[in-house]
Amino acid sequence: MLDKPQLTSELLLNAYKEGIFPMADDRDDPQLYWYRPEQRGIIPLDQFHLPRRLARTVLADLYEVKVDTNFEAVIDGCACPAKGREETWINQPIRLLFSDLFERGYAHTVEVWDGINLIGGLYGLAIGQAFFGESMFSRKRDASKIALVHLVARLRLGGFQLLDTQFMTTHLTQFGGYEIDEIEYDYRLKRSICQSAQWLDNQWKADIFQEIKAMRASAWQM
Repeated sequence: MLDKPQLTSELLLNAYKEGIFPMADDRDDPQLYWYRPEQRGIIPLDQFHLPRRLARTVLADLYEVKVDTNFEAVIDGCACPAKGREETWINQPIRLLFSDLFERGYAHTVEVWDGINLIGGLYGLAIGQAFFGESMFSRKRDASKIALVHLVARLRLGGFQLLDTQFMTTHLTQFGGYEIDEIEYDYRLKRSICQSAQWLDNQWKADIFQEIKAMRASAWQM
């Protein structure tokens, strides 16, 4: 863990390309610290596990899922304390850096809307064929899970190869997530960031739904 008080969005991009990412101790701490875990969490895009109940919820299309329409609202949701998450690591420097990366087309959101209300979502960073998931939040049951399923479908269709979750949690293992060591991670990272992928915009809804149906069918055949 290294202490680096000054950081630009360009330096942040270069850090991610080396498998390094910043976090704060809490949202009110202005200091950032660098991390490079020995064990790295990933979700395999070609082996994503879509639970049956969640598949039914997603395909019921109860909420509108959009991308990149309100980055500030998503990062606000991720930064706010919630039940089981009293402290968050998203401080003001991280907000400013990722807002800049969003304007530059590197940072992206997946947003779940119930009418005019943002009820869940996630944000992350796309470099080449790698997507680095940063944080997610939920204000209604399954909202963040719906965002994750839509993210995976987008990444699969867009030609991405790596979904980096930084750390692994029991929440993510239900989707097939697991840990890999530094050597394997470096190999996958270097292979992914040097190739191009497409981040799909909001015109791809029908294709996204077809991909989710394919993910459901694949999961049920296992």
